[in-house]
Amino acid sequence: MFKYFTGSYLVGILGIIAAYLWGEHVHIGAGFTCAFIALVLAILEISLSFDNAVVNAMKLENMSPKWRHRFITWGILIAVFGMRFLFPLAVVSIFARLNILNVLNMALHDVNNYAHYLELTHAPIVMFGGAFLLMLFMDYFTEESKKIHWISFLEERLQRLHKFQGICTIVTLIAVLLVLFKISPEMKLSVLSSGIAGIITYLCIDGLAEWFERRQEVRAKQCADAVKCSGLVGFLYLELIDASFSLDGVLGAFALSQDIIIITIGLFIGAMFVRSLTIMLVEKKTLKQFLYLEHGAHWAIGTLALLMFISTFQEIPEVVTGLLGLIFILSALMSSVIHNKKAD
Repeated sequence: MFKYFTGSYLVGILGIIAAYLWGEHVHIGAGFTCAFIALVLAILEISLSFDNAVVNAMKLENMSPKWRHRFITWGILIAVFGMRFLFPLAVVSIFARLNILNVLNMALHDVNNYAHYLELTHAPIVMFGGAFLLMLFMDYFTEESKKIHWISFLEERLQRLHKFQGICTIVTLIAVLLVLFKISPEMKLSVLSSGIAGIITYLCIDGLAEWFERRQEVRAKQCADAVKCSGLVGFLYLELIDASFSLDGVLGAFALSQDIIIITIGLFIGAMFVRSLTIMLVEKKTLKQFLYLEHGAHWAIGTLALLMFISTFQEIPEVVTGLLGLIFILSALMSSVIHNKKAD
């Protein structure tokens, strides 16, 4: 097991050292405090991302080793520097109508003002992620060919909804519209636009993935090209799922620190451990050993999506989100163990 986390431990040690040095650079004597905050952020990121790791592993099982490697290398750069560093800067830049370099300068030297702008963008950001994740949840449980159920009395009823064309989009759109009744009038347009954007993004990526799969089956002579494209779409799909999971965590990290460098370091360490956990789950074929783990992860996804919707108008502590997700994962794991013992 240690071999899967060697790189993560190395990143963790270097990251804590970097946080210490940055703290001493900003304010003499603040090094240990910054290192501790980075460590806490890393632990929170790991604890909140077990469901993310399971879903990633489920998708990675169908990808080639080359694209798995790219998910670890390119993907970690996108996840850390894209979602946890550049994305918040870009969002503030767009909403505040400021040059992104000015926003970066604000984040480094005027953290209170930067945090204020980021708080103003909280609702549309989490609405996008919530809509994307709710589409993922609905798509999984309404799949017509699904044979295995964990919480049968709910999952069987959800599966019956597949007969209604576009049911995933309809349910998600209704959820988005319900949120509009609870938020201030000036935020309604941006929140609605973000929700619709989340739905459209999911439909585009999911549609592309299905199209390339059909192309691979029908046109055998172009199989290499199809596999290449399918791997790329799968990679983008995983990155969007990962991004949606991280949105609330990135915003919540400002409750512990307003220093964007410390936040990035802490979340980087956590994201690296989650990536290592994902690869371990794939290579050890854990999902096949534990029958209901996928189900638990998707129930956690659905819960996270709903909490994201609620957080547009009501603050929800990160610990609540993490605990609910962990409860679903552990419950599914225990149910799988009991199922395996009965099968033996």
